[in-house]
Amino acid sequence: MMMMMMKPYNNTIHLLGHLNSSLPFPHKFNYVKHYYCVRSQSIKNGNEVDKPEYNPGIFDHLLLTLFRNKMVEEVGWDSDKPGYDGLIEVANQLMVKTPNNAETVEASVRILRSLFPPFLLELFKMLVAPLGRGKVAAIMVARVTALSCQWLMGSCKVNSIVLPDGSTWKTGVLVEKCKYLEESKCVGICINTCKLPTQAFINDYMGVPLVMEPDFSDYSCQFKFGVHPPINEEDKTLSEPCLAICPTATRRRELRTANELQCPKL
Repeated sequence: MMMMMMKPYNNTIHLLGHLNSSLPFPHKFNYVKHYYCVRSQSIKNGNEVDKPEYNPGIFDHLLLTLFRNKMVEEVGWDSDKPGYDGLIEVANQLMVKTPNNAETVEASVRILRSLFPPFLLELFKMLVAPLGRGKVAAIMVARVTALSCQWLMGSCKVNSIVLPDGSTWKTGVLVEKCKYLEESKCVGICINTCKLPTQAFINDYMGVPLVMEPDFSDYSCQFKFGVHPPINEEDKTLSEPCLAICPTATRRRELRTANELQCPKL
């Protein structure tokens, strides 16, 4: 009986080993060493906070590898660090490379576009986005986001949101504690390589309005598909201070520079 149960597992490992050897990426995912992740802790304002556990699977690591390689192509530089740590270093390099925040956002949108076949985005926007006043597309994108992006953001779930007209749609995604923000330790990276480009990409190339509301006090983030974002001048997240754990903020406090609370990358 045990041998019969192990046979599908062994066949899966053999298939993934073949796939791994044929991937044209400079970084290939390791399907043996990364079955489990452990509970980690971060420090914010001097307090230790638990990060919800998420156990990444084989395809999570494949998605991480794909996303990282697309980012490397855009930046023209790669980190020596493996896995998620290397991804964060490449994201930092993207911020350094681009001369201003607008170009950082544009580069991040290009990265997101490169993950999809062009015809797929065009067909979705043309055929699916108009259905049910946009509700069908918003529901679909919310569920796909919750299922496919936990490798990047950590544990998340679909939830109900209230639209500006007072109706309630189950088109939200609540990220319990964003791994990307926690690991980057930077409000600027969150805003310019995640929030703003993701809003622009989902709206412009999929036809689904989206506002993302990160909470920098607990690292959670609320996605609201079907809701238009405010203009930049009215978006309070764009004037958030640096995180207490941000190394740049620490240096600025030590040097007592002007406007030391405002994130220098915003």
